[in-house]
Amino acid sequence: MAFGGNLGDSLFVNAIAASPYLPQQFGYADFVPSQSYYVFASTVGCFNGLPQGNVGNSIFDCLVSKDTETLQNASAYVSSSGRYGTPGFLPVTDGSLIQELPSQQLLTKRVNGRRMLSQNNANEGPLFTPQNIATEEDFVSFLRNTFPLFTEDDISRVLLYYPSSNESVSTDMPSYATSGDTGATALNVSTFGSGQQQRADNVYAETTFVCPSYWLAEAFTNNGRVAYKYQYSVIGAQHGSELTAYFGPAMPNQGPDFSKAFMAIWGRFITANDPSIPADIAADSNGDASAFSSNIFNASTDALPNQPNAASQWPPYTLAAP
Repeated sequence: MAFGGNLGDSLFVNAIAASPYLPQQFGYADFVPSQSYYVFASTVGCFNGLPQGNVGNSIFDCLVSKDTETLQNASAYVSSSGRYGTPGFLPVTDGSLIQELPSQQLLTKRVNGRRMLSQNNANEGPLFTPQNIATEEDFVSFLRNTFPLFTEDDISRVLLYYPSSNESVSTDMPSYATSGDTGATALNVSTFGSGQQQRADNVYAETTFVCPSYWLAEAFTNNGRVAYKYQYSVIGAQHGSELTAYFGPAMPNQGPDFSKAFMAIWGRFITANDPSIPADIAADSNGDASAFSSNIFNASTDALPNQPNAASQWPPYTLAAP
């Protein structure tokens, strides 16, 4: 997206976006980022609350003179004082390097590079969402705090498109992973929560990680570009839990066959411009080709016996077949 997507291939050709993070993005001089900056400067003694013209040295020059530990502690203080699960300093739209909101620029497919491998996890939200949301009132309060620019109409739309019972959630309700295409869905239940809690987890996950991963893929579907998309669905599948599968050491629920295949996907995309991996790697040590596809693509080859393993013949992302 840098410089309006006008750099072409000058910096890179292929890109991998693992759980791309897209929180609410303000203009660089808007109130929210400016407030964080002034609190940060004040914490280290670089801003006394007076207008800039009454300060002998610039705030930035003063910050540069401070030692790194002081600055780190001040940054942690600002972040811990803000919204739950959200750093105090986030990307901003400056009009030059970042010229538009990502949701707007990606819609017009103005991006740098030629190929994108985009991924999201099945449960991106719990680490970033307060885990005490039991009623619909709690849920609405969460929405207002997380999306401060939402109008009442916006809140009503979220309640409409993310429906759930308005009853309080019983702590005895079971939590389990859903298949995603039949029965219960991630809207109301996962391995981490159910009811209103899961409703909040899912809204945050989709707005901040899942939808951006799809928007990135869609942005690489014209002008000779190509995108590949997958979801990490190994049970649990919290934000960041896949890192040990492709960087190691693997966790107990990431078997050696799975990790080998996962690493091969990234390696093939980097070296051959295509994440498709050999069929013998896509299958486990018992020759079962369905296990890996079910954990990455949420689809079993058993259900589609005449179809090739998607991991060995990875289909490019299209709007018609995302």
